[in-house]
Amino acid sequence: MTEPERTPDGRFIVVNGRRWRATDPEIPEEAAARLRSHLMRARRDVGAARRDQDTDAEREARARVHTAKVALGERGTPWWDQDSAERRERWQHGLDALS
Repeated sequence: MTEPERTPDGRFIVVNGRRWRATDPEIPEEAAARLRSHLMRARRDVGAARRDQDTDAEREARARVHTAKVALGERGTPWWDQDSAERRERWQHGLDALS
């Protein structure tokens, strides 16, 4: 899989002309891989809940998607506005919450 285009400052990726916040590059690869795994599982669970018309399960799965996205630095306070300690706390908290 090829890497998506990035803005010159590295803060965003560009997909089909649209900018999306990039994952925090300070997250160790093993932790980032675990967070992406949680994110993908939660997204699959959103789809399953929607097919089953289970609003409670969908709400719970969407909350896990949000937790993973925040932990990856793709939502919430921009990672470039946080110091290293805050960034580590953010992704570690997400791993703890999702595990």
